[in-house]
Amino acid sequence: MHFDDFQQDLSSLDVISKDSQKIAIKLKGVPLQYANALRRVCLNGVTVFAIDTVDIIENTSVLPDEGLAHRLGLIPLKTDLSKYNESDKILLVLDSGESEVTRTVLSSELSSEDDTVKPVSEKIPIVQLAPGQKIKVECYARLGRGTEHAKWNSSNISTLTDTPKDDEKILTVESTGALNPEQIVLEGVQEVSRRVVEFKDMINNLEE
Repeated sequence: MHFDDFQQDLSSLDVISKDSQKIAIKLKGVPLQYANALRRVCLNGVTVFAIDTVDIIENTSVLPDEGLAHRLGLIPLKTDLSKYNESDKILLVLDSGESEVTRTVLSSELSSEDDTVKPVSEKIPIVQLAPGQKIKVECYARLGRGTEHAKWNSSNISTLTDTPKDDEKILTVESTGALNPEQIVLEGVQEVSRRVVEFKDMINNLEE
């Protein structure tokens, strides 16, 4: 099977099951190398937003600045790929105010300049503050791929399993919440296609 045939077949994917977090798709007659390439791209090759730089304005918590920035970077952010390019940055700010009681700062306190780019959950803990402590930060999120850092993984899991039929495999993708799982697969197909075209161009240039 040529890749062009593979791409055409994937335009009518046989979806076995799907919900807001996970999708399972039957791949029939697809060579292992193409199916596995799609699996890997669905895991870490589809672009999503993640916090990349953090300006610490104030941090009197017990968590060091580096630890605070690391936690913020690992918060999955909802992503709208139709609106942004990879060079775009989105500002998110968090100002806890001075705590009067011991409390946990949650992802719900991150305010984004674009409401479509925000934490996938409002209940992700960031840091615990004791009375008198506070944090104030400005964060910049950008699009990236998990091949650069795991915080840009679009999926929690992406697995490929065999079925009793030799020419069938099941691709299961579980989203981090940044994108819906069906979109991850569709974007994955496009990304694999783009990479194959680039590889073909490299081979043609070598032959010339």
